[in-house]
Amino acid sequence: MAMDAAKIEDLIRTGIPGATVEITDLAGDGDHYAARVVSESFRGMPRVRQHQAVYAALGGRMGGELHALQLTTAAPE
Repeated sequence: MAMDAAKIEDLIRTGIPGATVEITDLAGDGDHYAARVVSESFRGMPRVRQHQAVYAALGGRMGGELHALQLTTAAPE
């Protein structure tokens, strides 16, 4: 079962309060997305930890409801 972009965005915003989240459906199939997540909480954090924070916010849905997610993460400039 596919997950819609609004649900992904909501999960990330709930899990990472104050984050700016942009979701793009890469294939138009509701299964392959790109997410750009910018959060002050990422400042000084290695990229792998930033990605882990996003995956944690998704609550284990990767590989199930959400098939593929291309992540770009950053702290605000």
